[in-house]
Amino acid sequence: MATVFLAHDEELGRPVAIKVLAAHLASEPGFYERFIREARMAARLSHPNVVQVYDAGEEDDRPYIVMEYVPGRTVADELRVRGRLEPPRVVDLALQVCGGLELAHSSGLVHRDVKPQNLLLRDDGTVKIADFGIARAAEATNLTQIGSILGTAAYLSPEQAEGEPVTAAADIFSLGVVLYELLTGTTPHEFGSLADLVVKRREEPIRPLSELEPNVSGELEAVVMRCLARNPEYRPGSAAELARELAAASPEPPTVPLPHATGVRATDIATVPLSAGTPSPPAPTAARRPRARRSSPLPRRGLLAAVVLGVLVAVVVAFALTSGGESGDPAGEGEPAVEPVPQVEDPAEQARSLADWLRENSG
Repeated sequence: MATVFLAHDEELGRPVAIKVLAAHLASEPGFYERFIREARMAARLSHPNVVQVYDAGEEDDRPYIVMEYVPGRTVADELRVRGRLEPPRVVDLALQVCGGLELAHSSGLVHRDVKPQNLLLRDDGTVKIADFGIARAAEATNLTQIGSILGTAAYLSPEQAEGEPVTAAADIFSLGVVLYELLTGTTPHEFGSLADLVVKRREEPIRPLSELEPNVSGELEAVVMRCLARNPEYRPGSAAELARELAAASPEPPTVPLPHATGVRATDIATVPLSAGTPSPPAPTAARRPRARRSSPLPRRGLLAAVVLGVLVAVVVAFALTSGGESGDPAGEGEPAVEPVPQVEDPAEQARSLADWLRENSG
């Protein structure tokens, strides 16, 4: 889909990663819009376990996004070198992933492609979720063609593989596959095609983790198997709930904090079908093109005071008319029975004067 370059930000003096859409895809509306939506959605997320998006632009008709550079390796690289990881280490990694997913889900985002290759492991041990390029907000338009499948097949939830509606519970399933692989060194099913995978998931039970790795406790195995439930309702209700279950099942106390629970259920975060008709995002800005800024005649505090002033003026007018009618002048003719409003040039001071005036004349 894209090529990622290591670059240097001359303005801020830091290394960055620039992801450029592949030339043969730049003219495809679906890929183009999905690429731009990645920047817009991912930029809304600010979490230590999510790769930060800094900017987006276009160069020679090739859209790009500028992202945080994460020195280190992927979890897939770690797995390839070690074969499998110890349960306490797996839990610590999973708790961090749960933290990033909990924030994304509470923001209405579904990653849809959680896999070891998209989990970046920084040199200091921090895990970063990367590539929200095929994530979609709950309000986003379905950009995929009917029947197409996004993501890597081994980590797809059953509902994704079968083309059914997808919720954030799909990310919990995918994370369950990652946990199974980190603990055992293999994914739950071996298959030759997507159709083969669908059949095996329907007809063949998943081999228990303890048969492949005796060091995995029954409690931890139960949590992972719950993530792999075919029915999304049977999986942990949220990424934060999964984190709590993993921490409780860990053979050693976790060394990373548990993510904050937002109270949003994963099955409540659903993607919107194509018929929803959500408008596409605007095209990215040109590379290094200066952006015009709207100047405000008032500083922020003055602007707020002006807004308050406008509301108070409307109240004063209504109050004056009402007071005039109640003071023996029902026709509204003649002078109203209220004191004039004191005039002050400073907007903030004028707002306070109006408030004092209202209190004095409200009796």
